[in-house]
Amino acid sequence: MTSIESVHGPADLRALTVRETEELAADIRRVLVEEVTRTGGHLGPSLGVVELTLALHRVFESPRDHILWDTGHQTYPHKLVTGRAGAFGTLRQPGGLSGYPSRTESAHDHIENSHASTVLSYADGLARAHRLRGVADRAVVAVIGDGALTGGMAWEALNNLADGADRPVVVVLNDNTRSYAPTVGGIPAHLAELRGADRPSRSVFENLGLSYVGPVDGHDIPALERALRHAAGLGRPVVVHCLTEKGRGHAPAEQDEADRFHAVRPRPAAPAAPRASQGPAWTDVFGAELAELGAQRPDLVALTAAMLAPTGLAPFAARFPDRTVDVGIAEQHAVTAAAGLALGGLHPVVAVYATFLNRAFDQMLLDVALHRAPVTFVLDRAGVTGDDGASHNGMWDLSLFQMVPGLRVAAPRDAATLRRALREAVAVQDGPTALRFPKGTTGDDIPAVATVEGMDVLRHAAPDVRDLLRDAAPDAGDAGDAGDARDVLLVSVGSMAGVCLEAADRLAEHGFGVTVVDPRWITPVPTALVELGLRHSLVAAVEDGGRSGGAGAAIAQALADAGARTPVRTFGLPQRFLDHGRRDDILAAHGLTGRHVARAVVEALAGRDGSVTIDHLAPQPVGAEQ
Repeated sequence: MTSIESVHGPADLRALTVRETEELAADIRRVLVEEVTRTGGHLGPSLGVVELTLALHRVFESPRDHILWDTGHQTYPHKLVTGRAGAFGTLRQPGGLSGYPSRTESAHDHIENSHASTVLSYADGLARAHRLRGVADRAVVAVIGDGALTGGMAWEALNNLADGADRPVVVVLNDNTRSYAPTVGGIPAHLAELRGADRPSRSVFENLGLSYVGPVDGHDIPALERALRHAAGLGRPVVVHCLTEKGRGHAPAEQDEADRFHAVRPRPAAPAAPRASQGPAWTDVFGAELAELGAQRPDLVALTAAMLAPTGLAPFAARFPDRTVDVGIAEQHAVTAAAGLALGGLHPVVAVYATFLNRAFDQMLLDVALHRAPVTFVLDRAGVTGDDGASHNGMWDLSLFQMVPGLRVAAPRDAATLRRALREAVAVQDGPTALRFPKGTTGDDIPAVATVEGMDVLRHAAPDVRDLLRDAAPDAGDAGDAGDARDVLLVSVGSMAGVCLEAADRLAEHGFGVTVVDPRWITPVPTALVELGLRHSLVAAVEDGGRSGGAGAAIAQALADAGARTPVRTFGLPQRFLDHGRRDDILAAHGLTGRHVARAVVEALAGRDGSVTIDHLAPQPVGAEQ
């Protein structure tokens, strides 16, 4: 039987007989199931494109021919046949293979495409470049899932491709009737007509001016090869309509009506040792609370961009299906549609992964905020997500949010403050709100020891917490000089509360007066936080987002505007694309642990007061940047 071990590159595929290729397909599925269930990753999408991947690499000559994928989570078979089978066991592991195409891994990965609906624009640009440079000996092939066709950017590209008779692009439409869940809207309805016996005389693609081939069985390798060769020979833009089954060849996936094993979690290597309470998942807390609010507020409407269950909206949808809107993979449309719902007297809640809201920033700014529309954005997987790598880390949101006038932003630290923040957010009727939380579980609730003007105090050094804001702010001339040289204010942003409290414990053991506060609502910067900052020798803000323009930068600006000379130290992530890895490891590598924060605070104070030393803290590299 032909196995993946015998394939060292795409050229080896072209030497196989059809029967050997089919044997290889079965072996690839075996490897996918064994390895992805161990490492975790996108199993269902990759199982569905095994034969399609083999046919593409037998007909076209990668990397000379450009084979582009949308989205990149279906490229595991592509990785296996392009020389990475030996390293496949490292998938999504620190230092191992990425879960998406990666230009640093292979010349066969032309684009690092992990967000949907973009590949046709890449293909159009590449084809234009070939024409302008006189390159005529290579093909441009764009594989796009039917779910990605619900994104507007795909149709912007199709509009241009249809006018490009001199720019031959083979568009391979991988139609499995699903993105994460079943594909919604008019596009899947039209594709269903094309699959049926009473198919229309012309497809929408032909009406646009593109050629159309298909439908073709996406698991029939000879049929696929014939269709692809025919399409390549047309010498113009053409859509090859391939019918595939997500999760093909793995019975549990085929029988899973929810998402066909879209993504699976890694299998534990050994029985886990007893652990402290991890609390519920952030997503589950949000979903349950929104459903409860929906029963109390008939004006609440929930919107998702093809990710109903992953963003926690399933409980709301089950109870209020008429008030649940799935727009498909179309975040831009979701946000502006939410603005329209708000203008119509409702309060929409847009639930989306933090990384995907980046795509709708303009709509948030000019369609929602400009109109002061009461829209609540709920950002799951904010900060570091880890295994999915650079494209999925939700670390850009706090920097972007600072640029949106009138937007109020909450960062809950635990399940209790998430419920509280959601209720406060949907109560706002004069502008947009947002709340963000990380991937994973909430841990135990962290109670406040006091609340000062809406800001939670988690630890305080004052003899009486009421002294925290005694006498209000100092005079401008004394701003920043009121605190003792060892008085530190740690500002926790969201899930960084545990890190701040650990740092405070370490500092307190050595005589530092430490107050830890959680503003909860971090944008705009609370007045009470500014007043408190004026009374300390150092303010340190700890966040799991990008440092440039993030929460810490906003706090520093607010203190400066108040005339303070109080230094502000910001702990967060560098504004660069971070490699995939475990969340805790990434945070530690960038100084986001209690030990790192404590040591860096002492170093900062040592520069202001020679009596402060750092000898009592063991040397430890600090990843946070100055």
